[in-house]
Amino acid sequence: MYQHGIVIDGLQYCNWNREYFQTLKASGINAVHATIVYHENARETLSRFAEWNAHFEKNSDLIMPVHSMQDVELAKEQGKVGIFFGAQNCSPIDDEIGLIEVMRRQGLLIMQLTYNNQSLLATGCYEKTDTGITRFGKQAISEMNRVGMIIDMSHSAERSTLEAIDLSSRPICISHANPTFAHKALRNKSDTVLKALTERGGLLGFSLYPFHLPNGSACSLEDFCQMIARTADMVGVEHLGIGSDLCLNQPQQVLEWMRNGRWSKAMDYGEGSAANSGWPDALPWFSGSQGMENIYNGLIRQGFNESEAGKILGGNWFDFLSEGLSPTQ
Repeated sequence: MYQHGIVIDGLQYCNWNREYFQTLKASGINAVHATIVYHENARETLSRFAEWNAHFEKNSDLIMPVHSMQDVELAKEQGKVGIFFGAQNCSPIDDEIGLIEVMRRQGLLIMQLTYNNQSLLATGCYEKTDTGITRFGKQAISEMNRVGMIIDMSHSAERSTLEAIDLSSRPICISHANPTFAHKALRNKSDTVLKALTERGGLLGFSLYPFHLPNGSACSLEDFCQMIARTADMVGVEHLGIGSDLCLNQPQQVLEWMRNGRWSKAMDYGEGSAANSGWPDALPWFSGSQGMENIYNGLIRQGFNESEAGKILGGNWFDFLSEGLSPTQ
């Protein structure tokens, strides 16, 4: 039953190449939210789009671009994997609100207001003082709502996240994070945030990144599915998905770019440390995209029925994006 419905991974940043696209197709995943921005400015983001255009041209038998959920349905029908783009930072719009619509028309469907640090729009989760959504941020939220660009608060601090939920006229997402009741990481989200998010129709994508999980790389499939079950009891299964945060086959320099960008001369280790500066060990049951089927089977064993497990594996993402990507104008 795993592949009968739509399967969507709500966040990946892998070493994109033909071999990996073949792996994606074989895994049964129908669509992936691919990060194209961590710290890139507007001009650099255009180069990321150009790089992906080349991927689509060279691998048209395996992948296709996604601009709407109709494209995801077409990808499934044709046996391809649909790729839709997101930015984990607001850096692609520089300080110009008009670039939100420009980036949306280029195919940027999702954008975070912050990436760990204070941005021009909001406060990141690693800052000691959370000042909330800025004046520019309020305008950006309104413009993102207008053009049909999804607001993502995965790397934002609590006050900023709650204010974004309240200010947005459309449901927002937290594409890749876990509840703090399971693991108290700065990147994870409190019950208060999860309830506010879902009461407004938003969606949480559960992260498979070990730093966000109970027991880290030793987290069992059972523990992961129990976390999902407890969250479903709290907010309802219809608001839950998977955002694996899978960063497969990426070199250390990519991890350093993610953590440091150009903002620090000193090495910042994020959730790691000087003694543990590399990628965390992969989960035995989720070492790559093929692990999505393990999650499906684990959810069934946890007590979810096939319909509920299918919603978590992609159906909820499909419904959320179907509504959120349409412009209001």
